[in-house]
Amino acid sequence: MDDPNQVWRQPSVIEWSQLLLDSYRHWVGRDLLQRIGEPEEQAHALFMAPFVVVSHDMQEDPILNYGSHLALTLWETTWDELRQTPSRLTAEAMNRAEREWMLERARTQGFVDDYRGVRISSGGRRFLIEHAIVWSVIDRAGLCQGQAATFSRWTFL
Repeated sequence: MDDPNQVWRQPSVIEWSQLLLDSYRHWVGRDLLQRIGEPEEQAHALFMAPFVVVSHDMQEDPILNYGSHLALTLWETTWDELRQTPSRLTAEAMNRAEREWMLERARTQGFVDDYRGVRISSGGRRFLIEHAIVWSVIDRAGLCQGQAATFSRWTFL
């Protein structure tokens, strides 16, 4: 894609954006953002949201499969690089056990809304995220397709 800010136009990204939004509503009981217009418009709004949205798939070692514009900026990465990154690498080795515990809580409960943890960008910049919501991404049949997180508060360390 010539313009990296246009990734939200891809049919697979539009479809995933709908799953992110529908799953968030299912678990949290409210919309992540105001859902105006067609799915493409919602995918654009999600990608350009003033908060971070990031998700990974369900592989044994999950790979990131979505990052909003703000997520790409915060993690100092491109769309293509992000989509090749194992999700565990967003945390330093010393913080991965705590991250796994939180992801397991989200898997069993559907979501957690009180997550706080240190993350690291691809360039090695550390930051503390606070008040993150992590939820299971489910398809229309209710099958888990991945996990996602959103937050708007972080502090560089």
